[in-house]
Amino acid sequence: MTRIVAELDRCIGAGQCVLADPGAFDQREDDGTVVVLEEHPADDTAVQRARTAVDTCPSRTLSLVE
Repeated sequence: MTRIVAELDRCIGAGQCVLADPGAFDQREDDGTVVVLEEHPADDTAVQRARTAVDTCPSRTLSLVE
């Protein structure tokens, strides 16, 4: 099962993850740090959206673990 992992100390609050997959990611109000809403993508389409978010993250905060 694929899992989304976020290294919060690396996050710069760019919000690219939210733009790529708003169903799986959000940002904290106070500092813009990523919030993972869906740790385990439900299907292949959700995994692909999460992969796009991982690939577009400028600080490499996100990763997918199989």
